[in-house]
Amino acid sequence: MGKYLVTKRVNGEFQFNLKAGNGQTILASEGYSTKAGCENGIESVRKNAQDDGRFERKESSNGKHYFNLKAGNNQIIGNSEMYESVAARENGIESVKKNAPDAIIEDQTA
Repeated sequence: MGKYLVTKRVNGEFQFNLKAGNGQTILASEGYSTKAGCENGIESVRKNAQDDGRFERKESSNGKHYFNLKAGNNQIIGNSEMYESVAARENGIESVKKNAPDAIIEDQTA
């Protein structure tokens, strides 16, 4: 089972990483000024990860592949690691779709 790992950055911002059952990070968030904002970001991922159209598939200048998950307002709510191939990126997207809705939240900021 996947989990959202909520942490605090050195600059005081909150962030979350969605981790697959094997512990690998499959989606990383932006920084949020409040924990409530971070929690809203998690809820947005839960909702938007089920819509394939919300995944923006990209290729970096060095030929690596990655994706962004966007909300209905077109804001990026999470991004992936860099993948060596299109197939690996698609596997990452499928993992987010599978893990995002039911993943537990582990808050490491307390």
